[in-house]
Amino acid sequence: MTATAEKLALLPSLRLTVEAHGLMAKKALGQNFLLDQNVTDKIVRSSLERQGLENFHGAYVFEVGPGPGGLTRAIAAAEPEKLTVIEMDERCLAIMEEIRAKTGSMMEIICGDALKIDFAAQPGNPKHILSNLPYNISVPLLTGWLYGIENFASLTLMFQKEVADRIMAPTGVKDYGRLSVLAQLQCKIDRLSDFNPGCFVPAPKIWSSVLLFRPLEKTLPAEMIAKVERLTALAFGQRRKMVRQSLKTLPNLEANCAAAGIALTDRPEQITPQQFLKLAAQL
Repeated sequence: MTATAEKLALLPSLRLTVEAHGLMAKKALGQNFLLDQNVTDKIVRSSLERQGLENFHGAYVFEVGPGPGGLTRAIAAAEPEKLTVIEMDERCLAIMEEIRAKTGSMMEIICGDALKIDFAAQPGNPKHILSNLPYNISVPLLTGWLYGIENFASLTLMFQKEVADRIMAPTGVKDYGRLSVLAQLQCKIDRLSDFNPGCFVPAPKIWSSVLLFRPLEKTLPAEMIAKVERLTALAFGQRRKMVRQSLKTLPNLEANCAAAGIALTDRPEQITPQQFLKLAAQL
């Protein structure tokens, strides 16, 4: 056990912390709290192990929506150089202060909207993000991070399982879509764990999954990702139609599709991420 972990062990349990602060999850903020420290410890441990790391020494870690702080404690116990938590629910700030009292200068608390923060521009490298994301903003957060994924060593993120399935979906299945293409063009993605609803308070109606994203050796610049995003929005906006119909507004469609190895009779779920990239590069 690290020195920081020993100090954090003196804190009350997560359930007692929630009771002491009268913290009830807010549906409007997409909150479902993890109150089992074994679960939050497992998320951090499995992320480190998959990355071949023993701890977060020297790393700058960010957490969005820490809530009662279970994952926060687990991250801090791995002793990063700095841990920055971003929380817009003011009720949780006192809990964060209690954790900071044990971790000292390692921890920074930001009260604000994560969607308005440029994580890539924050000082320090290597950067990691670990979060049980608020489900109502998980997709826009991920999409934004994908644009600058080369600035991060890893993202370890919890999603609704159905969203995680879409992210990892291979070409040709019904879950395959815009998010699959964008994520797979930028990252190597591993599924670390699935968690049943009983792990959360309140228990959601769906399972959740933790995914680990690591940037590919060669990532796409933001302007190319923007082209792919616009293209896939057109294609999957009419996913049952052939591309000759859904992409008919694009110039030189027949020639450009042929160059990308795409038949005009293909439907979007039949087109690989690399084919979408080739087509986008010609626009």
